[in-house]
Amino acid sequence: MIGNKAMYDQFFKAIDLNKTIRNAALKSAEKAFWVWNVEKNITNKPKEIQKLKFYEGSSILYSLLRNYDRKYISKKVLKRIYETLYKGAFLSSGDPDKNDFKEKYGIKPPNFITLSPSKACNLHCKGCYASSSSANAEKLPFDVTEKILREVHDDWGNRFVVISGGEPFMYKDSGKTILDLAEKFDDMFFLVYTNSTLINEEIAGKIAELGNITPAISVEGYEKETDERRGKGVYKRIMQAMDNLKKEGVPFGLSITGTKNNADILSNDDFYEYYFEKIGITYMWIFQYMPIGRGFDINLMVTPEQRFKMFNMWEKCIKEKHYFVADFWNSGIVSDGCIAYGRSGGYVYIDWNGNIMPCVFVPYHRDNVFDLYKNNKTITDALFSDFFKNGRKWQEEYGFGEGKTPHNWLMPCSIRDNYSDFRKRIITKDALPEDEMAEKAMKDKEYYEGMVDYDNRYREITEDYWNKRFLGKTK
Repeated sequence: MIGNKAMYDQFFKAIDLNKTIRNAALKSAEKAFWVWNVEKNITNKPKEIQKLKFYEGSSILYSLLRNYDRKYISKKVLKRIYETLYKGAFLSSGDPDKNDFKEKYGIKPPNFITLSPSKACNLHCKGCYASSSSANAEKLPFDVTEKILREVHDDWGNRFVVISGGEPFMYKDSGKTILDLAEKFDDMFFLVYTNSTLINEEIAGKIAELGNITPAISVEGYEKETDERRGKGVYKRIMQAMDNLKKEGVPFGLSITGTKNNADILSNDDFYEYYFEKIGITYMWIFQYMPIGRGFDINLMVTPEQRFKMFNMWEKCIKEKHYFVADFWNSGIVSDGCIAYGRSGGYVYIDWNGNIMPCVFVPYHRDNVFDLYKNNKTITDALFSDFFKNGRKWQEEYGFGEGKTPHNWLMPCSIRDNYSDFRKRIITKDALPEDEMAEKAMKDKEYYEGMVDYDNRYREITEDYWNKRFLGKTK
């Protein structure tokens, strides 16, 4: 959790007070947060890292408050956020379920899962990581999705779920949808990545009624960039969906794929001010393009130079603008590096075929939920494959864990930023590709050389900066 209990408690208790009293209370909470996170620094991580965690954590509160005051977030929904996301997910690290898990297995469980219950999508975006389609698309039976969530809820103590796809609002099985999942697991909070084109007034109303869902809506920039990748007229449909959500008081955010074609937009103040101030988003996720999925193209990745500019813009957003922005992979500093492989504080990814992968962007797997369930095993068993254990060992050696001096967390990702390590030290011979594109990437010499070259070029830009600013080292 990026924060501490006292800070968030004061925030939620003070939000409806007179603004002068409220602001004073929030400033007091923010000061306590700084002392806890930076000055006391119980993790013993470098203070420059802890400062960024402070700015990211406080930006969450500023962004919620900004839209609560504008009535884009209803009091009812905010209360549900407090009950599910804050109390359920953020404060769950010390739950008995998690302590029992560690005593039994020797490690803490992941904090959440990302689940893609269906590959079906009503759009066909260029470079989609999921290679999504609508014709005869694979999907998980509803009873299997329910069983997965029941396991992570009861055995792992999870109260946070990410739903991806495909398009999640297209998912339907046995007459049940994503909304039925959220209703059944009403003490969990659901972050749903969506193109939003199916969020009409009725769906927005149901989301508001449930109060434990926030849509992360995909755009590529402004109208021109979005329609170029997602289809003509899509951007106008997105704006309508956002209006529907604001009318119902449902907080929503953006999900953006950063490429070399839109990196300059993502390095400009105007972009963030437009969406946070004019449109009224509450948060923004930036996923820098990773060359997997449909028609992967290394040349579409943001350049090393563009990526460093985006890092500086991310820091400016959380520090000066108080916009809650997370840039994968530039924000790896505040997550203590790579969050894949089922590490504590991290997650695993399960796709529409039931394949259990370390991460959405690591399209290889050793285990499958159907095979595990057929053999009276659970998802927990997948955490202990050699593939996953290798990944967690690499994370620890790279700096994850209390008292460890981290390597360059400006390059936190095991596959995108350290591809040579991924191939030599992490992936195992028995790991299977998710699809033909993942298989092709593994066999493609040019792909390997291109990924390693990218890593080397970005390391040249960031290594000295990392050592000097974050570790206090000089040449």
